[in-house]
Amino acid sequence: MGLTRAAVTLIVNDLIENEVIFEAESRAIPSGRPPVVLEINPKRGLVAAVDMGATHMNIAIADFSAKIIAEKSLPLDIRKGPQICMPEVSRSLKELLAENGISQSQLMAVGIGVPGPVITDAGMVVSPPIMPGWDGYPIRKTLEQELGCAISLNNDAELGALGEWAYGAGRGEKNLAFIKVGSGIGAGLIINQQIYGGTTGSAGEIGHITIDENGPLCTCGNHGCLEAFAGGHAIALQAKKLVESGKRTLLSSIPMENLTAQEVAKAARRGDLPAQDIIMRAGTFIGIAIAGLVNLFNPGAVIIGGGVAQSGDLLTTSIRQAVGERSLRASGRGVHITTAMLGRRSSLMGATVQAVNIAIHDAIEKKNPVSRNSFPSEIKQVSTSE
Repeated sequence: MGLTRAAVTLIVNDLIENEVIFEAESRAIPSGRPPVVLEINPKRGLVAAVDMGATHMNIAIADFSAKIIAEKSLPLDIRKGPQICMPEVSRSLKELLAENGISQSQLMAVGIGVPGPVITDAGMVVSPPIMPGWDGYPIRKTLEQELGCAISLNNDAELGALGEWAYGAGRGEKNLAFIKVGSGIGAGLIINQQIYGGTTGSAGEIGHITIDENGPLCTCGNHGCLEAFAGGHAIALQAKKLVESGKRTLLSSIPMENLTAQEVAKAARRGDLPAQDIIMRAGTFIGIAIAGLVNLFNPGAVIIGGGVAQSGDLLTTSIRQAVGERSLRASGRGVHITTAMLGRRSSLMGATVQAVNIAIHDAIEKKNPVSRNSFPSEIKQVSTSE
């Protein structure tokens, strides 16, 4: 860290005095003085995380160790715009707090993930392809006023990368890419152990790489983007055309309005060959785009997440094959391609990490003594993070 022992001692003592960290039991070593082990005090406060997707939102409450103590998943149509969606997010979070006997004043920070390019400093999205009506809307400021605590706003794929780097398949990696394959397709990049957002926050928009300039129209207005070939909406559209063609498939038993990419993935896992073809073809297109990414910044790991990734090996096998065929040997041989260890929780855990970081920073800056009632003694534990 480039700090003297005296400087570190002052910082550590300040953290201990403010009850952000505490001394744990020393680890036994063969000889010499045992080191002092420091740990984050999980009861120092509470944070919340919200992962907003195109059709859903996941909400969680966690302690300072990022342990999830309550969570829920709810439908959310991001296309309805901020005037409808933002009150839904706020109301749902407050309901989760109330269900677990937690007052709103106990929240120290909230991490938010959204499916669009984020200008971090401004706390808003810019020209989001699948978020009509959200361009320039003050998301962070609105929630800060509503919830009365610090808010962190990031792209959902960035948070997926952070979540997997901290608690999932990307632990120990210095450079990794998280590819979120949901209704759309986005990439979160970690370079030298730092989230890379680019100049305007739109780094990682892999879903809008052109695969075929004469291909189908994409939500961004261009033709032939990866998302138009392999995103969740594209997969669902291919499935509907398949059913309309009269070809024998398990998908025929599903009403057209309920035919989603997730249903295609389920049918593929059950051995439906037409559904498997759709998933594998999507994997090939995604692999072609990832090969370019691998050649460009040479990551040690590429992690595939999002709802469509639940189809498992059918998707990742075709991705690995395409990357192996199209990436340079020096780059391709050094990359590990795998599915997200945290599953659908990747972005939620990334948002939790961001919220904890902000909460700890604010706790030190404000140096407020911890209240005896800041952490409820009885909370229904719904689930626990890895």
